[in-house]
Amino acid sequence: MSKPILAIMYDFDKTLSTTDMQNYTFIPNLGMTPEEFWGATGEFTNNEGVERILSYMYMMIKQAREKGIKLTREYLRECGKNIKFYPGVTTWFKRINEYGASKGVQVEHYLVSSGTIEIVEGCQIYNEFDKAYGCEYYYENDVPVWPKLAINYTQKTQFFFRIAKGVNDISDDNAVNKKTEGLRIPYRNIVYMGDGMTDIACMTLVKKNGGRSIAVYPDKDADKVRQIYLDGRCNFICRADYSAGSDMEKMMKLMIDDIATQHEYEKKIKALSEEKKQ
Repeated sequence: MSKPILAIMYDFDKTLSTTDMQNYTFIPNLGMTPEEFWGATGEFTNNEGVERILSYMYMMIKQAREKGIKLTREYLRECGKNIKFYPGVTTWFKRINEYGASKGVQVEHYLVSSGTIEIVEGCQIYNEFDKAYGCEYYYENDVPVWPKLAINYTQKTQFFFRIAKGVNDISDDNAVNKKTEGLRIPYRNIVYMGDGMTDIACMTLVKKNGGRSIAVYPDKDADKVRQIYLDGRCNFICRADYSAGSDMEKMMKLMIDDIATQHEYEKKIKALSEEKKQ
C-alpha cells in the first residue's frame, strides 16, 4: 500500500494571518482605514445587490483607479510582504511535514481563501502550500479587467472534493464531478482549519464526511467560535498559536498518529485477506 496522505485545508484571513490580508498594506496605500474600505464595500453590496466577494474585488479596482494606483499583479504581490501571522505559522509547515514523515504519513497543505491570491503570492508562506486557491483577476495589458476566480464561502466546499480526487485544475469541471472508484485522499484524511462563520459550510462538510474541522480563535477570544462547536459544526476549537509544543501542534500530531495507525491496520487486514486466498 502507498504512503497515506493527510491534506490540511486552510482559510487565510484571521486563520493564519492576524487580520484581512488587504488591511496590512493595500488599504493604507489607498489612504483609507479598513473600516472605511470594508464599509464602502458593504454599502456597494447592499445598494447594487452584488455578491460580497465580487463587491470587494470591484472596490479594489475602483479605489485603486481613483487614487491613481496601477493595480498590477506585481503591485498586489508587494502588498503581501507585510502580512503578519499568528505565532508559529512561519515554521509550522516544516515541523508538521517532518513529523508526518517520521510516522510514514505524507502531509500536504492547501490554501482555500476568499482573499486575493495575488496578495498571498507575495507573503512569506506562499511556497509552503502544495496548491493555493483564492480570488484572482484576469489581466489584459497588466490591468485587471475581470474576475478570473471568485471564491465565496459556500464555493469553498468544491475544493474538498477537488483535493480528495486530486483534481487541482480549477477549470476542470468534468473530473471533479465524475464518479470515481477511489479517492487520492480519503475524506477522513482531510482537515479544514478556519476562523469563524464564513468557514461553517466547509467545516460542516468535512466533519460530516469523516474528516476533521478546527475553528481557530485569537488569544483569549474563544467565544468567537464556541457556538460553532456547540452547534456541532466543527470537531475542535483551538487557539491560533501554531508554535512548537502548542495545543494546535499537539492536535495535528495526534491526527497524524491516527492516520498512521489506521494505515497499519489496513495493511494487516489486506495481508490476512491475501493469505486466505492462498
